[in-house]
Amino acid sequence: MQIDKSKIEALNKSLLKQHAHRFNFLESEIPNLSGVVQKLIDFQVAIPSWALGTGGTRFGRFAGGGEPRSLEEKIEDIGLLHQLNQASGAISLHIPWDVPENPKAIKALAASHGLTFDAMNSNTFQDQPDQKLSYKFGSMQHTQKEIRQQAIAHNLEVIKHGIELGSNSLTVWLSDGSSFPGQLNFRTAFENTLQCLREVYAALPANWKMFVEYKAFEPNFYSMTVGDWGQSLLYATKLGPKAYTLVDLGHHLPNANIEQIVALLLMEKKLGGFHFNDSKYGDDDLTVGSIKPYQLFLIFNELIDGMDAHGMSHANSLGWMIDASHNVKDPLEDLLQSVEAILIAYAQALLVNREDLKTAQQQNDVVRCQEILQGAFRTDVRPLVAQARMLQGGAVDPIATYRALKVREELIKQRGRKTISTGL
Repeated sequence: MQIDKSKIEALNKSLLKQHAHRFNFLESEIPNLSGVVQKLIDFQVAIPSWALGTGGTRFGRFAGGGEPRSLEEKIEDIGLLHQLNQASGAISLHIPWDVPENPKAIKALAASHGLTFDAMNSNTFQDQPDQKLSYKFGSMQHTQKEIRQQAIAHNLEVIKHGIELGSNSLTVWLSDGSSFPGQLNFRTAFENTLQCLREVYAALPANWKMFVEYKAFEPNFYSMTVGDWGQSLLYATKLGPKAYTLVDLGHHLPNANIEQIVALLLMEKKLGGFHFNDSKYGDDDLTVGSIKPYQLFLIFNELIDGMDAHGMSHANSLGWMIDASHNVKDPLEDLLQSVEAILIAYAQALLVNREDLKTAQQQNDVVRCQEILQGAFRTDVRPLVAQARMLQGGAVDPIATYRALKVREELIKQRGRKTISTGL
């Protein structure tokens, strides 16, 4: 399904007067507003192939109807999102949930929707139906060499698929760890994992990056073999210049200072990218910005500061990906909300007067520092985000447009009410 551009334009017309009033007010208050809008236009957030169906919990899953039944339909859904927000121009595939059986056709289909392929994601945290050996006690950390080799071979297969599709990065998240004291030797587990990652790293094309993702807990609850940013950084440092740490916002213990982690990883030139989501307790996989919008803004504040210090491109130097899954929302609406929240936080952080903040920091003026940051955070930048969308032919109000055009109802008519997408 593709949306007729004229329908988006028609719905935009009814909102133009109000939008122009709000945007013009900001334009009169904020210098170089056109530069901020251009940065928003350039910024793209990859959509994961596993987030296009309703998620689930350990207790159940409630399919919403019209879910994509194939990789082709997932690409079509992301194309819909991109038509509406003009900021979802990439797809991140998870293998083996979404194996491209015909890479040339899949790549051409994505291009027809204005999409490219972002990071490829491997899966050694589940046993697949045709899998010879089990990952019940880990994959790359496993005591048995045969199982470690199976995990390596899978990652090499993922790289192959990525090369065919034009991707240039591999994300490795390992569920490896232990649930009880004494279950494994920490040093041996680390060394086994490092050796496996080295074999995968050696197979990376010259222009590729490896993202080593970490998680504090789950599915193991006593230890994780890549349990925090320090362990990930240690792996990435030992692997070499193409290896980086990937930060998933939900993969920390409660109240972790993620913005400080981001700042230090940037300082070490080892921050590779993000999996955006939000959480109240742990890896809740909630809509980005739904629980801790101020934290998201503070993270972007450090990102901009660190990236500018190193002369990095906001749009291209890091991988920007969503990793969320919810079981009570229309997943496409959830993704529209998440991308909007990311762009809002980014826009707010772009408004921070960095010279004033630096001066206040040097003078130890704590109150002034707080006022500068909160002043930017409290600015309603939604008109800036809407302007960036509109200039590219997107919807002034993506959610309202999605509902007005009855997109979900149309998808149910085409695909049925009981379809269930692959993924979590």
